[in-house]
Amino acid sequence: MAKATITFEDINITVSAPAGTRIIEISEKVGSGITYGCREGDCGTCIMKVTEGYNNLSEPSVLEDKVLRENMAGKHNRLACQAQVLAGVIKVRPV
Repeated sequence: MAKATITFEDINITVSAPAGTRIIEISEKVGSGITYGCREGDCGTCIMKVTEGYNNLSEPSVLEDKVLRENMAGKHNRLACQAQVLAGVIKVRPV
């Protein structure tokens, strides 16, 4: 199974994760500052900036595109709860 290397720039921690893992799952485990309010019904709080390896993540879904547009997110922003790692090197930070 393919693995990816994810660096959380806000806490300077790099970890490996299998393909298909959502960034938010890894973020929770390592204590990154990527916050989320999904479970409280506050969608869009987990927007993160992908500083490297944008193409090493799953394609944004229609719903994710909609939420990013509604929040006027930048070009390399993604929702941590939706973005799944594929392979390679990925670097992210909270917005």
